[in-house]
This record gives sequence, structure tokens and C-alpha cells, in this order.
Amino acid sequence: MLVHEAQFTLDLGESGYLIGFAEHDDYPNDMPYGWRCGPAGASSAVVLPTTEDGPLHLTLQIHDSQPAPEPDTGWEPAEELSLRAADASLHLAALDPGDVTDAWPQDLPTPPLPPAHDGWIRMRLYCHTDDPEPGTGEHTERHLIQFWPAPATDPVHPALSDNDRQARADYRAARTGPIQEYTLHFPL
Repeated sequence: MLVHEAQFTLDLGESGYLIGFAEHDDYPNDMPYGWRCGPAGASSAVVLPTTEDGPLHLTLQIHDSQPAPEPDTGWEPAEELSLRAADASLHLAALDPGDVTDAWPQDLPTPPLPPAHDGWIRMRLYCHTDDPEPGTGEHTERHLIQFWPAPATDPVHPALSDNDRQARADYRAARTGPIQEYTLHFPL
């Protein structure tokens, strides 16, 4: 049964957003290229929208048990993953280049969460965009995220392509590689 619902517009950063049960002050070690969402640790997920640097309509639903699948109203296939409910509250952050900023609307209280199932919450993500080509500006993109208590189970995602695997490996290598320092010299 639906316990709580929150709807608002999220101003996105270029790299999507983080959602879950732990605060983040850094980029995730892995990006879920080829999927819409993927773990950013045991307690949160990174979500990769189509829209870069633009508005996204976000609906969050808290359920006390597994909700029925949404009727097909233009949603992409749903993705699911299990998250450890390390914190009693929900956190939301936008990912901008080199920056992770709190994105929860200040005028909206965070939703009450149902008790976790042995410390676990299930997350289901639905996405829709009128313009599927990535880019900045208005894409009329909307996401529905549903949470409910459930034991940890395997994630549900589409199959990965070789390009997706390469993009993930490139991101991981860039993330774990040495930081390149730049020095500028100005003539006097």
C-alpha cells in the first residue's frame, strides 16, 4: 500500500543524481552506463537521466509492501535494486562536474520510510522522456521511484553492450588513476 508520495522538479547536474540512505560527498566509484540506475555503494544508487543540465519531474513513492507494476503509460522497462537502509532518512544529491550537491527541496519534508526488511529496502525506477537524445534543456523527462521493505535480491537491469562495458571500464580507470595537475605560466 502507498504510504507517502512526493512530487517535485529536480534541477539536474550533467552526471545525473544520487538517491539512497546515506549522504554522499563524492562521485561513485562506478557509473551504471547502459542502465538507468546502479549502486553507488550498498546504501545508495546513481541515476543517469537523458537530460543533462535541465529539469526532471521526480515522483517518489514509499510503500509498505511491493507495489504492483505500473501500467504501460510510456515508461521504459523498470529497473530494480536493493539498498541497505543505513540511515532512517532519504538523501538526494545532484552530480555536477566535480561537485555533489544536496538536491532535496528545502520546502519539502523528507518522506517517512517504512521499517527495512533486515536492513534492506527495494528500489524500482521508471523513466520516461519525450526526447530520447541526450542533451541539455527541456526533454520532458520524468522519473518514478518506488521504495518498499524487501530482502536483498538480485538487481533487474537490461543486458549490457560491449560499448557499455567499455564506458564503465574507462570511467573506473579515470576514477582510480592519478590526478593530473595543471600549472599555468604567465609571462611577466
